[in-house]
Amino acid sequence: MSASSGPLLLQIRDLRTYFYSQAKQAFVRAVDGVDLAVFKGSTLGIVGESGSGKSITMLSSIGLVTSAPGVITGSVIFQDGDKPVNLLGGLPDYVYLEITDGRIMAVHKQQPQWMTRVRQNLKPYRGNNIAMIFQNPKAAMHPYQTIGAQIMEAIQLHTDIKDKVAARQMALNWLDRVQMDSPRLRFDNHPHGLSGGMCQRAMIAMALAAQPSLLIADEPTTGLDATIQSKIVDLLLELRQDLGITTILISHDISVIKRLSDDVAVMYGGRVMETGPAALVLDERNEQRHPYTHALLASTPRRANANAQGYLPAIKGEVCDNINIPAGCRFLSRCHAINDRVRDRCRRMEPELTVVAPGHQVRCWLRQEDG
Repeated sequence: MSASSGPLLLQIRDLRTYFYSQAKQAFVRAVDGVDLAVFKGSTLGIVGESGSGKSITMLSSIGLVTSAPGVITGSVIFQDGDKPVNLLGGLPDYVYLEITDGRIMAVHKQQPQWMTRVRQNLKPYRGNNIAMIFQNPKAAMHPYQTIGAQIMEAIQLHTDIKDKVAARQMALNWLDRVQMDSPRLRFDNHPHGLSGGMCQRAMIAMALAAQPSLLIADEPTTGLDATIQSKIVDLLLELRQDLGITTILISHDISVIKRLSDDVAVMYGGRVMETGPAALVLDERNEQRHPYTHALLASTPRRANANAQGYLPAIKGEVCDNINIPAGCRFLSRCHAINDRVRDRCRRMEPELTVVAPGHQVRCWLRQEDG
């Protein structure tokens, strides 16, 4: 069931994140005009192949992409109570682009001023209102501090609890809440002394300790074995039901997206190709889906998807080159559904996101023709 009728918590408009490649002497358009909406109390799942721009979209939105030379433009509107706040406000003032024939040839960036503005914009919200679970918790956590000390630090920084005894008790409560085995014993462990599943639970406890209004989970089950993956998904589902927290879930695992998401955005080549209620976007009987979404679902490991030889169908061809982006549809070279009616348009012009059902948008000339 889509939650798209509720109030907005986060709205991303025309987000663009470009990096300069020294090897290719060109700009990589990692995120290239993304629009997303996240509604209070709902879960938005973002799915796509590796390199589609899922993680960079969210890292850019909360000021965690700062490498130079590079540029982030667009707006990220966070609803702070009754006050809408642009988390990227003022950043374009510190960047000048040299553009020739529509291509970025150079970026002149005032890096110190840029970083100062990022800190000013995000400090009141990051950790307090917005928290993130990273896909590699052992790399994201401090290797020389115990997990208990790190959770206590998050509590003391981002809540009204400053007393060490009270912060310790709350940290233990959160470790118990995320079903950590022997919380008092694990409290004094360092990240390297925990298994991947335990470390992920500790990361979830640290993210939730300040009770943020928005939780971003970036590939929370990556690198875990199947049994632990299932337990982490069950935990996220339980916490969401108990806390009612708004969540953005990034994953290439469609089964995880199906279980946890109200709404889904499918990304490819730095663009949103389809968005809408999970029940519509991930319904294999729905003929209005984008060909890329269809191909992703067809390649999901399931007995029904295997061919006579027992192999899963692969998406043929190479992923979109985010340096030399074609003028038309970015998925054209891999599209299995193309026909003569739309072939010329697909080559010449990129389609806009078009409504094909209530709340359901698809970026595809073929679906526009069907409509």
